[in-house]
Amino acid sequence: MADPVLAYHFVGATLRDGRAVPRDGAWLVHKGNAVMCRSGLHASRHPYDALQYAPAPILCLVECEDIVAEDDDKLVCRRRRILRRHDMTEYLRWFARSQALSVVHLWDAPDVVLEWLMSGDEGLRAAARDAARDAAGAAAGAAARDAARDAARDAAGAAARDAARDAARDAAKDEFKLFVTEAGL
Repeated sequence: MADPVLAYHFVGATLRDGRAVPRDGAWLVHKGNAVMCRSGLHASRHPYDALQYAPAPILCLVECEDIVAEDDDKLVCRRRRILRRHDMTEYLRWFARSQALSVVHLWDAPDVVLEWLMSGDEGLRAAARDAARDAAGAAAGAAARDAARDAARDAAGAAARDAARDAARDAAKDEFKLFVTEAGL
């Protein structure tokens, strides 16, 4: 058997199939066919990729054996065990706010939104949400008027946007990996 692969997997109160989440160090074994996105035990080699499938904020560093298939962002195996786990709630909230701040210059954000994004003060969250919703509603009307004119220009800029999106995703992956390292995973 090949050496175990270190990967990441988020869990909630139970596994997706309803079974209890095993204790750290216990091997979880899938009997039967392991098929990507259908059956088997899944994980991702990078924590950011695991985040895309997260049912809850508990991130586990796992060992995977008997890997059946692997895509760019996930793998499916027959044996997986949790080495360590960490509740990433506060890191995820900080990460989400930092990602929002990285693009906040694209709109005229109300002061309360900026204040909440920078501070994370839970007392400001509802006011920031309401202000953002109101601003988005106003922007939607203007956007609808401009959509036809912008369609041709947008098509021409698609390649540049794709490159910018890929660069932003790579930067976000690197930033998220730092949080995971800080959490000890």
